[in-house]
Parts: sequence; structure tokens; C-alpha cells
Amino acid sequence: MNIDYVKIFIGAVGGLGLFLVGMKLMSEGMQTVAGERLRKLINAITDNRLVACGVGATVTSLIQSSSVTTVMIVGMVNAGIMTLRQAIGVILGADIGTTITAWLVALKIVEYGLPILGISAFFYLFSKNERVRYIAMMTLGLGMVFFGLEIMKEGFMPLRDNPEFISLLSRFEPKSMVGVIKCVLVGALVTAIIQSSSATVAITITLARTGVIGYETAVALVLGENIGTTITAFLASLGAITNAKRTAYAHILIKIIGVMIMVPFFFRYIWLLKFIIPENAAIATRIAFAHTGFNIFIVSLFMPLINPFTRFVKFLVPAKDHKEKHHLTYLDVRIYDTPAIGIQQSYSEIILMGEGVQKMMGWLRSSLKDLNGDRTLEKKLFHREKIFDLIQKEIVEFIGKMMTGTLSHDVTKEVHKQLRIADEFESISDYIVIILKLRCRMRNEGLTFAEKDVEEILQLHDLVSEYTQLIHEAVETRDEGAITKALSQGDTIAHQVKNFRANHLLRLENKETEPLASLIIMDMLSSYRRIKDHALNIAEVVAGEK
Repeated sequence: MNIDYVKIFIGAVGGLGLFLVGMKLMSEGMQTVAGERLRKLINAITDNRLVACGVGATVTSLIQSSSVTTVMIVGMVNAGIMTLRQAIGVILGADIGTTITAWLVALKIVEYGLPILGISAFFYLFSKNERVRYIAMMTLGLGMVFFGLEIMKEGFMPLRDNPEFISLLSRFEPKSMVGVIKCVLVGALVTAIIQSSSATVAITITLARTGVIGYETAVALVLGENIGTTITAFLASLGAITNAKRTAYAHILIKIIGVMIMVPFFFRYIWLLKFIIPENAAIATRIAFAHTGFNIFIVSLFMPLINPFTRFVKFLVPAKDHKEKHHLTYLDVRIYDTPAIGIQQSYSEIILMGEGVQKMMGWLRSSLKDLNGDRTLEKKLFHREKIFDLIQKEIVEFIGKMMTGTLSHDVTKEVHKQLRIADEFESISDYIVIILKLRCRMRNEGLTFAEKDVEEILQLHDLVSEYTQLIHEAVETRDEGAITKALSQGDTIAHQVKNFRANHLLRLENKETEPLASLIIMDMLSSYRRIKDHALNIAEVVAGEK
């Protein structure tokens, strides 16, 4: 029997390509539609192992990719947002959540892939409602998944009766323990190459549906595919801190230990599966059940042992002797693939920038009050301003990378807001340092302020400090109504600057202060006014006016 291998190759590769693109579209659509829910779920993670597991399962079910979840978790651990113990709980849940894809593939609606694709494309292209478009994007992806599976099924069909291929497969049939191990290794290797267990499980189900492989072979391959999927998290951990590496290794160990326990009892496991779901049931359903059953077994095995297992992983991957270099922020490039989580983390960084501004204002006041005091505060201020520059750069880079993906209108609007606020906070830190430099110039040139000048500068400083605190709180609470108070207090500061300038010019006229010192004071007043202006810009951004 002559077989057109080119046609088989085209069907397999084309179908797989459609499947992978469909999974990506479905995942991105899900993330966009369920963005707020995802943020709430991640915030719900606690040290409670059951909660962490539940969050992992739900998040992975929503975004339809355990790889995205585990990479995101590695990123959050690397950024210091999540502990190793929490991460292990989430990963265990993700292992269950990812089996949803196998059940989707097992549904008897694969042949409806084209109608789903066509109807979804119509809504995606012509609907003016953004939410409807993203739901259509999600179902468009689902249609591509089903259509891709149908193409693969048609492509694999000729192999069913090919003696050469059957002879080749017979070497990998799990009729003995060696055969089981061979199947496990093949499943692990192929999944590691494709980096998608959803794809390899789908291929396995398709091969079984067409009669190319038997049920036992499919189950053994699925066991291996569970190991192969851990390669994604491992690659994501390269170059990360120790705890992030531990998270990736924990995922690998969980799967390997689970498979090592299952392999010696493989034939009993097959008997149990056949006892629960009879052999006359659809083979796709039976494979999906085997996939889910294995991951439930893993969770039930490791859930009570999370604490000792965490200690074991820490022992296996010891902390480095030297201090590890962290990023300046809690942002990590591994998170930006999930915009719903990414924008929450970047906003947390912006809130920390606001806290940093308040610290700088406090240090500046102490420096202004005592011209010849401790210079440690000066060094801290200069150092903090440099850190602000780098933090802003990291935020801009993070948001920039996040914007390369599919973002909803609301998320796009939010990231533009965040970029503007980060820029304004960084500008405020620049003007704080300008005031400090002017104060240092006074000391270095042997100049002094009149007593009344010092008093009025501190009064103005306190007003501006209260103002920046108001703005920081507005950012933290997303208080759109704070703009009214900001405008009122801004007018008070402008009036204070005007009065101070007039009073100071009178003192200069009466020769109570030196001309060079007067120029420095005027520059200080200008800098305080600019701090107020940048803070007001932030209030306007929060209120949605800019």
C-alpha cells in the first residue's frame, strides 16, 4: 500500500499549527474577558494550600495554558511577589486545570470546528462591542482548535493500515515495563520540543481516535507528556534567582515522582481506568479521564506534603553564598504575557514610587532645616533619585513589552495612565534633588539664608509635602474625586509662592539677604512650583482628564 507521506506531513503540521494558533487566540481572549477575575484570583493566594491549589486550577482553566501559568508563577517568585510554598500549591492546581483542554478535545463537537470558526470570525470582524469581539476571539480560537484536530485526524488516517508504521509502533507498545518506559520517554521528548502538553495530548487523542495507537499506548504517552510540559518553566527559570529556580525544579520533581510511582503500577492503573470507564466509551473521553486522574493523584500525593517537599527543594537547590542581584522592582518579564496580572504589578510599583517621593520630601525638609547638618541624608536623596530613574525605566520596558500582546481598550488606557504617572513621579524626584543641590550650593559658597527665609521655605515645603501626600493617596486608592481638592490646594501653594517671593524681595531691598542667595531662593520657589504642577498632572490622570 503506497502512502503519500508528504500529504500526511502537511496534514499533521498544518493541523498542529492551527491547533497552536487557536490555543493562543483562545487563551488571549479568555485573559482579556476574565481580566478583573484573574486579578482577584491572584490576590486571593494565601499560605492556605487548598486556596493556592484552587487558584492555580481556576486560573489555568481560564487561560487554557499550564505553561503560561507556571511561567507566570516563576516570574512572580523571581520578583518576590509569591513564596515558594505558595507557588507549589498554585502549580499543583495548574496541573489539574490544564486537563480541561483534553476534555475539550474529547468533546464530540470537533467536526463543528469550521462553523464555530466562521460564526466567530463574523462577530470578531464586524462587532463594535469590544467585549463581544474578545468573546468571539476566544471562540474563534476554539474553532481553530477543533478544525486543526480534524485536519490532523484526516492526515493521520492513512497510517492506520500501514504495515511499516504499525511495525515501528509495535516497538513502543506498552506490553511490558520497558515498553511503558519507552512510551513515557517519547511523550516527554515530543512535549519538551513542542513546549505544549495541550498540543501533544491532543495529538495523542487524535492518533487514538484514528486507530493508529491503542488506549494503553495513549495513556503511557500522556504520562510522559506530563513530564515534558515542565521544560517551559525550567527555561523560564534560567537566569532567575534561587527561589524561582526552586519553583521550576519543584514542578519537574512533582511530575517525575508522580510518573515514577505510576509506572510500576501502570497495568493496574489501566485496569482501574477500564473499571471506572468501560471500554465501549469513546476513547478520547477515556484518555482525557486518564490525564485528569493522573494529575488528581499527584495533587492528593503532594498536597499533604507541601511543607516537607518545600524543605526538600530548598535543600536540593541551596541558596547562593553571594547576595543575588534582584531587579529594582517587583516586575518580571515572565509576567507580561498575562496583561491582567501585569498591569496590577506595574501599578503596585507606581504606588511604591509615590511612597518614595514622600520619603524624599521628609529627608529634604531635614536637610533644609539644618544647613550644616548630617550629610548622610544628602547621599540618600541623590541615591534615591538615581533609583527612581531606573525604576521608571523598568516600568516603561515592562509595559512596553506587555503592549506587544493583545490588550483590551480598558487595559490599553490603563497602561497609558501608568506610564504618565510614573513619568510625573520621576520628574518630582528630579525637582526634589534640584532643591537639594541649591541648598548644597548655599553651603559650599558660604552663603546663608535669612531666618525669615528659612521659616517661609519650611512652610512652603510642608504645604507641598502635604500636596504630594494627597496625590500619592489618590493614586493608591484610585480616587478620581481627589482632583477637586488638588486644584484647591494647588491654588493655596501658588498663592504661598507669590507671597514668599514678594516678602523675600522686600528683604532683599532692605539688604537682609545676599543677592546670590536671593537667586538661589528664587530657583527653589520655581522648583516647588514645578513639583506642584507635576503632582497636579498625576491627579488629572487619575481623574481621567489626561
